[in-house]
Amino acid sequence: MLASDFDTYSLASNQASITSVNSVASLLREKMQAFPQMIRKKKRETKDYKIKIFVIMMFFITVFLISYAYVGYHRHVLTYSYFEKIKFNSKDRFIKILSHENKVVMSGQLGVTINMDSHPFHCLEDRRKQDGSVCIEWNGVARLYMNFKDMDVFRCYTIHWQALSANQFPIDCYELTRDNGLWFGGGITKNMEWSLSTKDFDFSPYASGDAKVHQFGNGVKRYFINSIGVAIQVNEKSPLHLMVNTTANEFCLKAQNDDFTFVNRLTPLPELQYKICTTEDMRSLHMLMTQQSLWDGLKEADIKMLHTLIEEPVWQIPHQNQWDSINETTVYNYSEDVIAMGFMRLGHILVSEFWQENIGDFTVDVSRFPTLKETIDVLHRRGFKIVFTIQPFISTDSENFKNAVRKKLLIYERHSERSIPALTRYKSVSSAGVLDITNNASIPWLKEKLEKLKEEYKVDSFYLDLGTSYNLPHYYQCRETLDNPDMYARLFTESLESVGFLGVSTASRAPKPPAFLSTLPINSSWSGIREIMTTVLNYGIIGYPFILPGAIGGDYALAKSKTKMISFYSLPQPTLPDQELFVRWMQLITFMPAMQFSHLPSEYKSDYITDVAKELINVRKAIVIPLLKKYLTESMNEGLPLVRPLWMLDPHDPACLSISDEFSVGEELIVAPILEESVEEREVYLPQGVWKDGIDGSLRKGNRWIHSYKVPKDKIAYFIKLPDNTRF
Repeated sequence: MLASDFDTYSLASNQASITSVNSVASLLREKMQAFPQMIRKKKRETKDYKIKIFVIMMFFITVFLISYAYVGYHRHVLTYSYFEKIKFNSKDRFIKILSHENKVVMSGQLGVTINMDSHPFHCLEDRRKQDGSVCIEWNGVARLYMNFKDMDVFRCYTIHWQALSANQFPIDCYELTRDNGLWFGGGITKNMEWSLSTKDFDFSPYASGDAKVHQFGNGVKRYFINSIGVAIQVNEKSPLHLMVNTTANEFCLKAQNDDFTFVNRLTPLPELQYKICTTEDMRSLHMLMTQQSLWDGLKEADIKMLHTLIEEPVWQIPHQNQWDSINETTVYNYSEDVIAMGFMRLGHILVSEFWQENIGDFTVDVSRFPTLKETIDVLHRRGFKIVFTIQPFISTDSENFKNAVRKKLLIYERHSERSIPALTRYKSVSSAGVLDITNNASIPWLKEKLEKLKEEYKVDSFYLDLGTSYNLPHYYQCRETLDNPDMYARLFTESLESVGFLGVSTASRAPKPPAFLSTLPINSSWSGIREIMTTVLNYGIIGYPFILPGAIGGDYALAKSKTKMISFYSLPQPTLPDQELFVRWMQLITFMPAMQFSHLPSEYKSDYITDVAKELINVRKAIVIPLLKKYLTESMNEGLPLVRPLWMLDPHDPACLSISDEFSVGEELIVAPILEESVEEREVYLPQGVWKDGIDGSLRKGNRWIHSYKVPKDKIAYFIKLPDNTRF
C-alpha cells in the first residue's frame, strides 16, 4: 500500500514536475522575449532617477548659491558702506584700521572685558540708530555701534559703546608697537615725556591737574594723533579714563564713572564714544582734526591785544611768601627798572591776586595801594598796560563770602541744601568757596565788580587763575550739572570774554583770542627749562596755538618735588637763577609766542647778561615776531600752533618724528636750544631744503644731521629756511 501510494505520488509528482518545467520554460521564453524591452525600460527608469537626483541637487545648490549671494551681497554692501578700510571680527572683537593705501595703521581689540565665550548678535530693530550705524549686542553686557564716513582720502570711523550692566566698563585697547607709529596728544602727562607712546601709567581719569602730582596737566583736550596718519577724538560726554602700558604695548580708553571727576552720570550706564580718522599723512590729518576758526566774534581791540602780546613782554611782579609783599611801591619800582634797561619794549604789568586784602574781595586793598589810580595813570602814560589776576575762589575771610552765601552764588555740597557752600583751598587761601558759574546770578554779580575796577582804576585786562579740576571742592555740586570738572573753567572763561583777559591758567578748549593759555608754574631748574619746551609743543599739538610759557628762569624754586599739590602753596618767586640757566632760558623763550619776565636781566648787574639779552631781543624783533605774525592767520583759521614739532614740516621724514629737542616757528625757522647744564655742542637735524645758519650765516643742506654742532653759551642754534630754488 505504501508502495502503491508512493507510485501514485511519484506519478503525480512527475506530472507536476513536467508541468512546472514547462511553465518555467514558457516563463523564461516570455522573459527572454521581453528582456530587450525590460532593459530599455530599466535604462529609462535609471535615467529618470538620475535626472531626479540631478534636479534635486541643482535645486539645493541653487538655493545655497542664492542664499550665499544674498548674504554675501549684503555683507559686501555693509563692508563697502561702513568698513571699507576696516577689518573687524565681531566674535573676538579684533580691529584693524587701514590707510588709503590698504596698510594697517592701527590695530587693537574692542570690548576687552567682554568674555570671549559671549556670542554677539545683531541688535533688535528698536535698538538700532537711524544714521546707518551697524549695531552689535552682547546680551546683558554691552552694545556696540559702528559707523563710517568717507571723505575721499579722509575717513572717520565712529565707535560707540553702551554698557548694559552696572559692573561693565567699556574698554578698547590699541597697540603701541613701533610699526604702528608714535602717539602724541592729550596734553602733558606726569614726567612730561615727548611721546605718549613712551609713557607707562594705569587707568587715570582724564582731567586737568598738576602734572607733577596728577597724571595730566592744566591744558587738556581729548585728541590723540599717531605718526603714521591716524587720530582719535573722544566725545566730551564720555567719562574717559586713559591707560598706557608700555610693557603690554597698549594704549587703552575706558568709560567709567567715579566719585569726583565723572560723578555726574550723564547716561544711566557708562558710554564710550570716539572717532578714529585716517588720511594721507600726519600733518594733513592734524589740520583736518584741529581745524577751527578763532575769528568768530573778535573785535579790532582783540586783534590789537593779540599783536601786543606777541610783540611786548609780560612783566610779572615778583612776590614772596607774605601776601603783603606786593604794594604800590613794588609795582612802581619794578616798572622803573624795566624802563631803565632801555632796550626792551614796555608791555603788560601782571599783578598777582594780592592786589586785594582777601582773595575774592574784588576791590583794591587801599592800605597797600593808597594812590593806585594815580600810579596806573603814570604807567599808562609811559606805555605799560595793567593786568590784574582774578580767581573764582572767595576766601571765607572776605566780606563777599557772606554775601555770596546769602545769595546762593557758590558751589554747594553735594546732597545738601544750596545754602551750604562747598569749601576748598587754593594757593595761599586755606579755606574758600567757589563761585557757581552755572548760576545765572553769579556772572552779573562778578562782572559788575570787574567793570567797576576797570572804570575806577583803568585796569586794561585780567588774567584768569582758575586752578585745575582738582581745585574744585571734592563734593562739588553746581546748579546745573557739569559734564566733568573741566567744564567749570571753560564756562567761566566763556562767560567773562566781554570783560577782556590776557590769559587763562586752565583750559579744555582753546580760549577766545587774545587770551593765551599759560603753562603750569615751572621749577627754576634745568629740568624746568626742558618742561617748558615739552609743554609748549604738546599743547600746540592738541590745538592751543597761543601759549604763555611762564617767567624766564622759573616760577618757583624747590630742591625736590612735592608729594602734594604744588598749587596748595603760595610759593615765593625764586631767588636770582643761575646765570647760565637764565641765559639758556631766555634763548628758548625768545622763539616762543610770548615772553614773560619776573627777574630782569639788569638784576645780574653784568654786561655779559645785558649784551646777550640785547642780541636776543634784536633777533626776536627782526626774525621771530614777523614770522609769528605771518603764521598768525593760519593759526586763527585752522588752529595750527605757532611753535611746532618738526614732523609738521615733513611728516614723512622718520627723523623729524622722534626729535623732541628741536622745534620750528611756522615753517621757516628751526630752533635747536641747549637744555643741559655746561653743554656747548649738540646734534642738529635739518629737514629737506636749504637753511641759513643763524650763528655764522653759512648755508646748510637739509635732510641730514649736523654732528657736534658748536653752540657757545651766549648763542642759540637757529636756522632760517631759504627759497626752494636756492642753489647750494
